[in-house]
Amino acid sequence: MDATEIAFAGAAEQARMLAAGAITAPELLELYLDRIDRLDPQLNAFRVVLRESARAEAAAAQERLDAGERLPLLGVPVAIKDDVDVAGHVTAWGTSAHGPAKSADGLVVTRLREAGAVLIGKTNVPEMTIWPFTETLSYGATRNPWDTTRTPGGSSGGTAAAVAAGLAAIGLGSDGGGSIRIPAIWCGLYGLKPQRDRVPIAPHDDAWNGLSVNGPLARTVEDAALFLDATSDGSGLPTPDGGFVAAAGRDPGRLRIAISTKIPPGLLARVGRAQRAALEDAASVLRGLGHDVIQQDPDYPAGGGALHFMPRYLRGIADDVASMPHPERLEARTRTMARLGRMISDRRLAAVRAAEPAFSARVLSIFEDVDLVITPGAATGPSRIGAYQQRGGLATLNAVIGRVPFQAVFNATGQPAAIVPWGLDEDGLPLGIQVVARPSEEGTLLALSTQLETARPWAARRPALAVGS
Repeated sequence: MDATEIAFAGAAEQARMLAAGAITAPELLELYLDRIDRLDPQLNAFRVVLRESARAEAAAAQERLDAGERLPLLGVPVAIKDDVDVAGHVTAWGTSAHGPAKSADGLVVTRLREAGAVLIGKTNVPEMTIWPFTETLSYGATRNPWDTTRTPGGSSGGTAAAVAAGLAAIGLGSDGGGSIRIPAIWCGLYGLKPQRDRVPIAPHDDAWNGLSVNGPLARTVEDAALFLDATSDGSGLPTPDGGFVAAAGRDPGRLRIAISTKIPPGLLARVGRAQRAALEDAASVLRGLGHDVIQQDPDYPAGGGALHFMPRYLRGIADDVASMPHPERLEARTRTMARLGRMISDRRLAAVRAAEPAFSARVLSIFEDVDLVITPGAATGPSRIGAYQQRGGLATLNAVIGRVPFQAVFNATGQPAAIVPWGLDEDGLPLGIQVVARPSEEGTLLALSTQLETARPWAARRPALAVGS
């Protein structure tokens, strides 16, 4: 296996290679560091590469491997989104308004270290993780490896670009309104938003008023399942027998699946031709696999996004901005979004949160009839770099929301949802479909995803920029 094949092998396969002695942890790390040196100047996926500490971690991992120790991610390089704390480093949030270096790891980073992961670097995000594109005045634009004139998405845009370009085996993202799933679509990755509280977000508990979760951006379904096994919180949520990797490997059985292109009320969007074709093709493949596929829409309440997502999102931005020690350094449109968030009173926020059970019950009522819901991943392809440069906060929000209307509603309900890569559009850019499961049923979601991955493999599809490099 040559260096490029190793770089794109994925976390689970690399863990097997390391355990078998086919490659050493220091060799694997240096392979990635070399690729970062050559490719990241074009992509700007990483805010900081943790070279020296990663080398020390890889050497320590190899000692443990040589001693016969086996852990899920022992020696595997993992990219960390820069809204997650890593001890000894700042959490920049895409802004120069940030505070000093953190004294402790976030809990998910602790779990990754316990699983043996090597932390290769911290990846770029839009300022305060607000947008589905990753461009900031402080750290520049992160570019999509499939087309460097386009965004990789956001807010986990740096993580997605790194994994898609073969600069890390797997990446940690966060998702408060689509921030794992959107860059997964546009970078051709498998991105999983787990059930709320599945993966720890401490010390940022209740981020964005319960909307935000941590999860993986991965090359394969098995990689994402491995991430869940390594990081799951053990908070009392139902889990599959034998763990998530075992669940991903099971036959899902015959499922009843709803296909929906309905735009949640309150959002202005039009699903593109390529995105509709991908969904229709997926429906055909699912029927061929023996599933019962029907056209049925979730019962989205009128004004659902405006009433149940937007207040939590805007107030979350305001609260995050209030924690920054140098708010005067923030971009103008970030300050605009924070001002809007400060208009959401504690009383209003409490009312929105109290209404979540009824809102969720209505959306989830579709699962009385079906096992899974599948929607388009996005309504359109990724925007061009600089497309929103001259826009203010509200103008930017209005412009971007129509590209990605299918994600935020499932942050408000908290249930798991994943992006399955599904071919390329006429511009050679990745497409994806979104698969949504009942609460805490990541096992069903993973099993079907593996079946689709087998029927329509995607892991060998790589951006030209990253191949042979």
